[in-house]
Amino acid sequence: MTDPRTMTKHVSKLLAFLSVAVLMLLTVALAPMFSQAERQPGDLSPAAATLPPGKPAPAQTQAAPAVVPQSQEEIYLSFAPLVKGASPAVVNVYTAKNVKSRVTPMEQLLYGVPAQGSVQNSLGSGVIVGAEGIVVTNNHVIQGADSFRVVLSDRREYAAELLLADERTDLAVLKIDTGAERLPTLDFADTRAVQVGDLVLAIGNPFGVGQTVTSGIISATARTDVGVSDYSFFLQTDAAVNPGNSGGALINTKGELVGVNTAIYSRTGGSVGIGFAIPSEMVKRVVDAAVNGGTFVRPWLGLAAQSVSFDIAKTQGLARPVGVIVTEVYPDGPAANAGLRRGDLVTAIDEREVFDEKGLKFLAAVRNPGETAKLTVLRAGAVQTINVELEPPPGATEADVVLLSGASIFNGARVIELSPRLAEENGLDPFSKGSGIYVHSVTRGTISRNYFQPGDIIRAVNGKTTKSVKDLEGVVAKGGREWEIEIERNGRTVKGTVRT
Repeated sequence: MTDPRTMTKHVSKLLAFLSVAVLMLLTVALAPMFSQAERQPGDLSPAAATLPPGKPAPAQTQAAPAVVPQSQEEIYLSFAPLVKGASPAVVNVYTAKNVKSRVTPMEQLLYGVPAQGSVQNSLGSGVIVGAEGIVVTNNHVIQGADSFRVVLSDRREYAAELLLADERTDLAVLKIDTGAERLPTLDFADTRAVQVGDLVLAIGNPFGVGQTVTSGIISATARTDVGVSDYSFFLQTDAAVNPGNSGGALINTKGELVGVNTAIYSRTGGSVGIGFAIPSEMVKRVVDAAVNGGTFVRPWLGLAAQSVSFDIAKTQGLARPVGVIVTEVYPDGPAANAGLRRGDLVTAIDEREVFDEKGLKFLAAVRNPGETAKLTVLRAGAVQTINVELEPPPGATEADVVLLSGASIFNGARVIELSPRLAEENGLDPFSKGSGIYVHSVTRGTISRNYFQPGDIIRAVNGKTTKSVKDLEGVVAKGGREWEIEIERNGRTVKGTVRT
């Protein structure tokens, strides 16, 4: 039989041991709670591990591990506040075009059929970039329309005035009158800082269903082979962009306007995750031109160039294809005056790499005439910087159009001498000065309409080369019933004899 005093001692020791064990278990169980309580709201960094005394902390060589949301607020993170701030500056743009029905004058005379017409409506999106009512959209949204209407996000409607339409950049600027009210606007982002992978939101009115927001990332920058406009330099995004989104906003996570949504690549007409936006740096240039004068003057480098292939890059000592080779320099143009030569390899403009002539033209066009562009040039194996003062292309403009008259096949044709400025404005070769006369337009009901089309280039008449309007007028003045002409139409040379 066990001594009671001995039994009491064993029980006391057992109770003491159990007390220590329970205390240790409670400490381990409650430690995460105390650690969590010490964190500040939104602090997602893991608690520091306890190190043995005297042992240094290991070097931080990897990113902190991902953690689950630590609060109810973090679980409900949303783009809603961003959209709430930006969406009032995105509008719907409605256009109307009056189209006459095909009722001939004879039908009107014999049957009394009135010359009726119909109205074609179209819909796009726009962005308010000026609090006084300045709205930017795509040119293809408003092209050919007779009237314009802007509907704000709160459903108020205003008639709009067209300030500027530029087909070559596919941008247009409208103005609405809201009196003294200041409208919400979007600030322009610095698109030079845009990187592939940046989060973006597209806001617009796809298919006319109402204002819609889609999210995605920047998929690529500096896309120049899209073929939508002459100054191709698009941001590509996988945010869903559909018909009706044209002219709408592509914004970053700061709520700034990164670009104007313009086009999609699709075999079905719907979004397949490849959308294109005009960068805001070009949008800003066009808007500034519209507000401060109404004419968008593109600066001109005065050179022609071709892309660098991998083989050319190797011969130039480059590790990869980059830049453009200068193939022509216009006499007394900006590039020539700055000292550029044929064969120079331009790798960058204003420290931004270029890969084709379209990219070079775009980066020059976002500057104003009179400003200086810094070209990085590789010449004879040496890299140098050449500063080029940008100028408008020289030569005749549409103000110099001449209307031909008289008893000839040219009666009713409006013509103008080819010049770098005219060529740039009409997408022609700016180096074709003196090579022909450009047919600007033809008058309805005149004989010239039977033989010429706008865009034709008259190279020669009756064996005489026509380098100037004066040359052409001299040939026309001689008259005659037989005309031997040579023209260029859509890149093809056409020769023939016309008898009247």
